[in-house]
Amino acid sequence: MLEAGHAENALPQKAVATVNCRLLPTDTPANVKATLERAVDDANVRIEPLKQPMLAPPSPLLPEVMTALEKTTAEMWPGVPVVPIMGAGATDSKYLRAIGIPMFGASGFFNDAADVRAHGRDERLGAQQFYEGAEFNYRLIKMLSGGAR
Repeated sequence: MLEAGHAENALPQKAVATVNCRLLPTDTPANVKATLERAVDDANVRIEPLKQPMLAPPSPLLPEVMTALEKTTAEMWPGVPVVPIMGAGATDSKYLRAIGIPMFGASGFFNDAADVRAHGRDERLGAQQFYEGAEFNYRLIKMLSGGAR
């Protein structure tokens, strides 16, 4: 987000740029600041955090979780691989990870790659994808909770 000046027809005396940095679980605020300073490469530009981020370690890939994900996926969509990723969106998992509780996300919802509307005005999911995702989550939770093997 950029902010500068007081009028469209006047040169600004001051400018502010706010950069939203999402830290990886292994990043440190100092490393991110140093990276921004190298990128800007101007001693007259001050870089400072608006607030200190809450740091939390990454969750380990637990074999019991991965096995349940792989089995459930294979039952519903044979041949579809399970590939661990780190979600780039916001999540509250950092609060639980910070106190030692590992967190995992798996939706089972497939979207049309040609019709991405995430967080848009008409964000939507097809009816079939919704019901398949609900079934996937039901089976996965049941397996992880000991209700099915």
